[in-house]
Amino acid sequence: MKRPFRKIVIVGVGLIGGSIGLAVRKKRLAETVVGVGPRADELKRAVALKAIDAYATDDRTVRKAVAGADLVVLAAPVGRLETSARDLSSALPRKTVVTDVGSVKGPLVRRLESLVSPDPSRRSQFVGGHPIAGRETSGIEAASADLFAGALCILTPTDRTGPKAVETVQRFWEAIGARTVSMDPDAHDRILATVSHLPHLVAYALVNTVLELQSKNGDLLSYSGGGFRDFTRVAASSPEMWRDICLFNRENLLAVIEAYEKILDRLKRLMVEGNAEGLRREFERAQAVKEKLR
Repeated sequence: MKRPFRKIVIVGVGLIGGSIGLAVRKKRLAETVVGVGPRADELKRAVALKAIDAYATDDRTVRKAVAGADLVVLAAPVGRLETSARDLSSALPRKTVVTDVGSVKGPLVRRLESLVSPDPSRRSQFVGGHPIAGRETSGIEAASADLFAGALCILTPTDRTGPKAVETVQRFWEAIGARTVSMDPDAHDRILATVSHLPHLVAYALVNTVLELQSKNGDLLSYSGGGFRDFTRVAASSPEMWRDICLFNRENLLAVIEAYEKILDRLKRLMVEGNAEGLRREFERAQAVKEKLR
């Protein structure tokens, strides 16, 4: 039976890229899956885990890898996406569709599509994408073929994006189990700053707060329970990845931090006033929302 894709190239074979490779091979969506990255040892491990069939690490082998590719998925950290697209741009066949998995879109999408399709008069073959899936651990060892099953994947086409390219990327994500929705790249960044980026930042801040207090009060972490571990679980995520996300989505995230600080100040004021009823109302308001998320 003919497979939907002849060759899929994945740039960055860590948790997300490796999971894509495992899902593609499990679903038999491509004849060949090639991984691209700077470290041969990691790519060899990806081959051993059957996430990819082959790999490329330098300009010569990357150009060969990209030749004949139907789809290229940029799965490197956000801070490396532009460099990855630039390195590949001259080798990309004209009809190859390129997408990414970055947690920040906005201006980055417009830069990536200008690299993939530099002629503004032509429809871009780049389609921004962001699967809302992941784990607190990173690396190929954490990858799973079922990571995207039932997950939401946000596509962020622009007025330059070719409709056939959007259809190809949508079909790809749905084939590996995700649900897709399209939205404006800037709207994506405003939304994700609130429901994803801020929670990660708060988790990192809480752990560091405990560490600073621990230096004055002894070993606090040994007394932490399940609540602390659950709340701070995402603080185990890649520091490099979250550094890049914070900087690339800086303006939106700063605005959300200000809103969060106002809520903390309100809770602090209620506590100073001894306002038990006010605290109860605040907690009930949050509880009602959380019940709907179960």
